[in-house]
Amino acid sequence: MSAPTPTKAPPDVRLVGFAAGVWLSALVALSLSASVAGAVALGAAGVAAAVWRWWPGVRPETRPAAGAAGRVLVAVLLGGGLGAAVTAARVAERDADPIRDLANSRTAVRVELVVSDDPRAINGRPATYLLPARLRLMWTDEVRVRSGARVLVLAGHAGWRGLLPGQVVQARGRLQPSRGGDLRAAVLSVNEAPRLLGRPSAVQRAAGRLRTGLQKACTSLPAAPGGLLPGLVVGDTSRLDPAVEADFRTTGLTHLTAVSGANCAIVVGAVLLLVRAARAGPRVAAVLSMLALVGFVVLARPSPSVLRAAAMGAVALIALASGRPRAALPALGAAVVVLVVVDPELAGSPGFALSALATSGLLLLAPRWRDALRRHGVPAGVAEALAVPAAAQVACGPLVVGLSGTVSIVAVPANLLAGPAVAPATVLGVGAAVLSPVWAGGAEFLAWLGSWPARWLVLVARYGAEVPSGAVPWPDGPSGGLLLGAVTVALLVTGRWPVVRRLSVVVALAAAVTAVPIRVLTTAWPPRDWLVVACDVGQGDALVLAAGRHAGVVVDAGPDPVAVDRCLRRLGVRSVPLLVISHFHADHMGGVAGVFRGRSVGAVVVPDHAEPAAGRAAVVTAAAGTPVGVAGPGWAAATGRLRLVALGAPEPLRGTRSDVNNNSLIVRAESAGYVFLLVGDAETEQQHALLARYGPAGLRADVLKVAHHGSAFQDPEFLTAVDASAALVSVATKNDYGHPNAGVLARVAAGGARVMRTDRDGDVAVVTDGRRLAVVARGVEPGRRT
Repeated sequence: MSAPTPTKAPPDVRLVGFAAGVWLSALVALSLSASVAGAVALGAAGVAAAVWRWWPGVRPETRPAAGAAGRVLVAVLLGGGLGAAVTAARVAERDADPIRDLANSRTAVRVELVVSDDPRAINGRPATYLLPARLRLMWTDEVRVRSGARVLVLAGHAGWRGLLPGQVVQARGRLQPSRGGDLRAAVLSVNEAPRLLGRPSAVQRAAGRLRTGLQKACTSLPAAPGGLLPGLVVGDTSRLDPAVEADFRTTGLTHLTAVSGANCAIVVGAVLLLVRAARAGPRVAAVLSMLALVGFVVLARPSPSVLRAAAMGAVALIALASGRPRAALPALGAAVVVLVVVDPELAGSPGFALSALATSGLLLLAPRWRDALRRHGVPAGVAEALAVPAAAQVACGPLVVGLSGTVSIVAVPANLLAGPAVAPATVLGVGAAVLSPVWAGGAEFLAWLGSWPARWLVLVARYGAEVPSGAVPWPDGPSGGLLLGAVTVALLVTGRWPVVRRLSVVVALAAAVTAVPIRVLTTAWPPRDWLVVACDVGQGDALVLAAGRHAGVVVDAGPDPVAVDRCLRRLGVRSVPLLVISHFHADHMGGVAGVFRGRSVGAVVVPDHAEPAAGRAAVVTAAAGTPVGVAGPGWAAATGRLRLVALGAPEPLRGTRSDVNNNSLIVRAESAGYVFLLVGDAETEQQHALLARYGPAGLRADVLKVAHHGSAFQDPEFLTAVDASAALVSVATKNDYGHPNAGVLARVAAGGARVMRTDRDGDVAVVTDGRRLAVVARGVEPGRRT
């Protein structure tokens, strides 16, 4: 008789439950006052004591299995008490009276700060930076406060750009209240350069030299892979192409450009391979692995996110090195507890949650799926490559859905295709950084080698982002995340039965061969015979006039290079014979670089009103050798069947409500027998001047691009004279200007025009069947936040 097969003991999840309690209670306590959070801590401890006392079988002297659920509950409650208690202490520091009162009164103060992380440029303005910091000293003429409270610095001076974490500076600015939900006591707005107090630490200086060396080694590479490689290696995305960043976000590859446990595991894994090849013992391997992990933390900067990643990477290595996966799950729980207790603000960080969830997926799901695939004859390497990205995506899916409101159907394939390139790019990039201080040529060679896997990642992201209906709408927020989480758990539990697995495959295939193609066909884009498209670029203008096969004249470029580039990609525009900029406000020219991305541009035309000067300079810089001409009233051009002419007042307008808006370059276009009037941001004064010069007959058009995003500054007689059949309004869903004005839209609609808005309709195309015009809307993209 054969011996009975021993059954696997269930994993001990008490430490995991304790970690969950710490995490959740800290997350809740961040939004509470210190006193309420303290009461929550006491309440959790009291309930834990009651469960320990009266739950049958909880205490150790009873049978082990009888009180398993009770012991886990006690662990969760004790963790909840600890998380709430440590967070209450930090919240008390955040809400201390002197700082809170100064922030509420928006007082001008002088401060001494310790920089916590790298400055980050915002809003596309290179001289505006966000950086977290800790207070050391704050004073006014009446108050002097010593505190270690956290603040967020909003700096409007380029002198803040090169600061390193750990650096001490002195500055003068104005306090504002923080938005809450974190441990920041206030926001400090600063418009002056900081005064440096001493040098940063030797560790930070070393990290700065290595990171700068890596950037220099990448400068000779093409823009997309050269900007991506530092992001893959150390999370430095300062040179990352915005279009590449958007493609990574769409395809679920964003985690590759943030320092994560995977980065740490790759670097240490490379060291382990070398150690094993040299046949060193386990102690040597452990020491060298730890040194490699510490070195990588130094390279990537020991910021909270990097330390978090190192902890998660260490958990993965424990499972790998020990050969005991059962030990990895308690190790993950311990890492979560230590990190949240040290920094309770991590409990509300999406990056922390994604890192922990991905690690848990790799520990709990990936080994089982890999082994199941191998039992079905899948080769070991292929099984690993399939299981790892799938497990990480399934584990992170509910949180991603809660944040984005979409379920990506390309994320798993994209991660599968990207996986083989990540490790070589990371290892070669680290080698380039380490080599850069002593051998610049060798560093450039390694960076060049690393650029090839980075190029592959760029291609995967770009083509993945272009997959039609690659993102399926799903409820966002906590409800959407919990719903997908419940569906995922249900499938994982019931998937043990073959009938459920077969049914899931049938449903997935049915969705793939019916629902997705139907959605693609019914929203076919671009529509046939389109003449003009108003692109959905948020709060700004970008219009495309058909100028032949794969060619289009672009009038304005919106505020964002990524948005206009994507619109042109959707239209299949590869050649731009002419780019017209109506005026130099950022919402019309801020995205000009996106027009040039991967396309030939024949010429650029701008108005003769050259203000604001910074906007004009940005257009000329983006043109980079493309001819830039100035157009005034009477200028004309033709390309294919498209004819363009510029309208305008005989003299520049001065002293108006906005001279920049009221000197917009007005374009009258004709194509296929129809007339389109594109009026930039012309306001009442310029509209009145146009009407006086050309009369109603000279302004009549079939399609009107409503001026200035439908603002209230419109001349009723001008709108009546145009007498358009269709009116296009380019506007963002959320804007602070009150655009579009309801009265203006009602007036336009009352004149017989069909009004289409990009905030509600997405990209809008005017099409013709040869006899009449029609308007087709693409629809708003799922999960859009503009």
